[in-house]
Amino acid sequence: MAPLLGQNGPRRVEFSQMRLAGINRPEPEHRRWFSSLTLRILAPNVLALCVLVAGIFYLDQYRDDLLNTKIAAMQSQAEMIAGALGESALTGPEDRRRLERNTSAHIIRRLVVPTPRTRARLYLPNGSLLADSRKLVAAGRRVQLRYLPPVDPSDQVMRIFNKVYDWLVPRLPSDPAFPPYQERLGRGLEDYPELRVALQGEIGGAIRTLKEETLILTVAVPVQQLHRVVGALLLSVDSAEIEEGVRNARLPILLASALALTVTVLVSFFLAGTIAGPVRRLAEAADRVRRWRGRRAEIPDLSHRRDEIGDLSGALHEMTQALYGRLDAIEVFAADVAHEIKNPLTSMRSALETMTRTDDAEQKKRLMTVIAQDIQRMDRLISDISNASRIDAELAREETEPVDLTSLLQTLFAMRQRDGGDPDPRLVLNIEPSDPIRIHGLPSRLGQVVDNLVGNAKSFLPPGGCIELSLSRQGEIVCLTVEDNGPGIPPGQEEAIFQRFYSQRPPDEAFGQHSGLGLSICRQIIEAHGGTITAQNRPTGGAQFIIYLPSG
Repeated sequence: MAPLLGQNGPRRVEFSQMRLAGINRPEPEHRRWFSSLTLRILAPNVLALCVLVAGIFYLDQYRDDLLNTKIAAMQSQAEMIAGALGESALTGPEDRRRLERNTSAHIIRRLVVPTPRTRARLYLPNGSLLADSRKLVAAGRRVQLRYLPPVDPSDQVMRIFNKVYDWLVPRLPSDPAFPPYQERLGRGLEDYPELRVALQGEIGGAIRTLKEETLILTVAVPVQQLHRVVGALLLSVDSAEIEEGVRNARLPILLASALALTVTVLVSFFLAGTIAGPVRRLAEAADRVRRWRGRRAEIPDLSHRRDEIGDLSGALHEMTQALYGRLDAIEVFAADVAHEIKNPLTSMRSALETMTRTDDAEQKKRLMTVIAQDIQRMDRLISDISNASRIDAELAREETEPVDLTSLLQTLFAMRQRDGGDPDPRLVLNIEPSDPIRIHGLPSRLGQVVDNLVGNAKSFLPPGGCIELSLSRQGEIVCLTVEDNGPGIPPGQEEAIFQRFYSQRPPDEAFGQHSGLGLSICRQIIEAHGGTITAQNRPTGGAQFIIYLPSG
């Protein structure tokens, strides 16, 4: 007989998607225990496991196999009982033999009663009920069958599991939809189509729904005497044992899944705590830096973690320190600018006040000369301050490009030679090796550095002086030197000359020609290119500026 149930594959469970609405940024004073990042870590892990657990309840293939196996066993049992009835329970003439009630009941009692939950009913060809295993009579007594109640598990966990299981399983969608089974007196051919099939000499079967997930399995086989059908045997059994088997199959998987779910949740919370907690602390610290009102906020030091969070903490800490350093530099720069501008303004105010009190034309002329020099100094100062303030923004905004220092120095050398007019001071260019030396940077700003250094050296040189430019490569480092044979750098001032508004100039230089920002701008540009610049005196006399830049 073909299986009564199809081989259904596992059914897919569709879940509604949950949209996790994250919060843009945590409030600095409000610490959230259950953050959106925690949800993002927890949800995928728990959801995947929940899908797996939900799929366990849909063990349709396993359940179908058990049902088909049970039906096959019932068919074999029914054929055995029908064979016994056909051989031993018949009475009457050979051509009109029929089933005898007492003998049939005795055979059914001996073969069916030992099988729990199995009910056997014997029907005559006209459809009337001859014997029922539920209503057997032996030696003047009625045999009543009572099934023992299931053992109530003493384990509290098992009781909880069974309650949840019994509540959940009936609410799961199930297919196929079997017809309902209703027990009533006098059920016969019109109620059991499989019985009609058996009385026609074939084997029939059916599955009906008793209640909730419990099914009634029936198999009908003909009782034959030779080739004549003398009755039909109908075996029926509920699926309680099968459901219990499915329950027992699900139980260890569900218990293991529950344990895995618990571990997954705990690990997810731990992982979220190790990520979300430090990230929240860093975000709050960054927000305090943003809202800084006079008191410096510190970034938590998480460098001991040795992971990406530690790297982020270190980067934020360095960024914060650089920000505070830049603020301090801006404050000092503003104070220096105010001081440098205040000096010519004070001089101009004093000159104007003196002019209002004197009638001497010669003195007024000298005072006008002072005012003109102060105006020239302020103009030069404002131009250099504006240039210096734009350098950082320009270096951060502009894209660097490969710069051929060899070609750049040769071009600057040619321009100096052409614009200088007289050969005093003499300019010498030494480039080693002959192949091009390239770096990444801004050609205009690198040219400004060389021009400032040459101009600074020129302003200190006596007549007949010499300025030498040298370019060489030292491994991955490019070395550029600018040296002269002038008076050199005052002892102990090798580092001070790079400070803003350093103003030690030659005594014969015209007033207001330099603002003291040239060398400071040179260092600013070189450091922005990842290099260094230092100054020292030559053993033979004169100053030497050494620039180191990474090669490109």
